[in-house]
Amino acid sequence: MSAQEHHLPVTRTARYFQLGELSAATRQVWFVCHGYGQLAAYFIRHFAALATADSSLVVVAPEGLSRFYLQGPSNGRGRIGATWMTREDRLFEIDDYVGYLNQLANTVLTHAPQEVRVTVLGFSQGAATVSRWLARARFRPARLILWAGAFPPDMDFTVATQLVRNLPVTLVCGDDDEFIKPTDLEQQRAFLRSLGVEPEVIYFAGKHTLDANVLQQLYAQGVAT
Repeated sequence: MSAQEHHLPVTRTARYFQLGELSAATRQVWFVCHGYGQLAAYFIRHFAALATADSSLVVVAPEGLSRFYLQGPSNGRGRIGATWMTREDRLFEIDDYVGYLNQLANTVLTHAPQEVRVTVLGFSQGAATVSRWLARARFRPARLILWAGAFPPDMDFTVATQLVRNLPVTLVCGDDDEFIKPTDLEQQRAFLRSLGVEPEVIYFAGKHTLDANVLQQLYAQGVAT
């Protein structure tokens, strides 16, 4: 007899980190999603200088719902990372994180001015994560930044086209990224063009990581717009 697969929705506690305080003076909110094997507490540190310099900026870093030991349990002392999803039961994992991110965004934006400018940034695995999320989000951001990651090619073409319509998209990648090659980035640019958007492309000298100078550049663009 074969076992039957079932699914049971449950309530669980998600974790996120925040830089800055939401108030009537808040002008920008950045939602930033980490990559595979990272934790939000460390990922958000890359944005600390921006938030420190501008009290009207709030940065929110949600953490993937699935945590694991990166190199085995090591008696409970091994390094821990998080992931947004795996290929196992992937559609339900996507549903779970989309629901989580929608709830988080609603919580945050309820306490921000109505005219607040929202930037969504996804790094590595987080790039596909934020793209799938925004396709079902209850708000529309001012811009989308995909850093060392890709817009998911398996997304429904009509949904993807609707998502990026009139939405500024920026692709960022290190020129020595060990996972993303220049040809990959060009394919991503061509895919976005097929959806009707011409993305801004930014290269920097570096590997598969965030870069402080580029973050400052992106922040300055947000302020100027």
